[in-house]
Amino acid sequence: MRNIVLLLISVLFFAACGNNHDYSPKPRGYFRIAFPKKEYQDYATGCPYTFSYPKYASIEPDKSRGAKPCWINVQFPQFGATLHLSYQPITSKKVFNQLVEDARTFAFKHTVKATSIDEGVISYSDRKVYGIYYTIDGNAASSAQFFLTDSTKNYLRGALYFNTEPRLDSIQPVLTFVKKDMEVLIKSFRWK
Repeated sequence: MRNIVLLLISVLFFAACGNNHDYSPKPRGYFRIAFPKKEYQDYATGCPYTFSYPKYASIEPDKSRGAKPCWINVQFPQFGATLHLSYQPITSKKVFNQLVEDARTFAFKHTVKATSIDEGVISYSDRKVYGIYYTIDGNAASSAQFFLTDSTKNYLRGALYFNTEPRLDSIQPVLTFVKKDMEVLIKSFRWK
């Protein structure tokens, strides 16, 4: 009986080795992401600002603890992403300076995981929309942040977060897609 088992194992071993196929590990696969067509609609409510946002996104009031009026979240449910927008009135130069410093501090808190943080100036003087756009590269929790202001009465800060563990190589195609929507939002932004 023992000889039969050894003979059977030997036959199977040699039969398996007889194939001349060149096997190699399959490359890592990723889910296919179907991006919707870029179409935009206007957001205008009782808040002191308006902008265009994609039709495949939804807007809801911020329900987090400490949320104030005109704090909203632009939800991208098919991508698991949220663009948090928080509005503050400017009541003094001291308040303005503190809000600008807070935006910088929030962006640079991601230095621990970020490979780089770049700042870009936003300036649309015809609409009195000024600000800074922070591009945060690497596996940081937020990949893009910005603030917009008229420098006298209004201030709006935006931060993009994904509802997943930050791995840039996995979210890069979606991040690139959503960043274009953020650019449209900023370019169409107006104070009332």
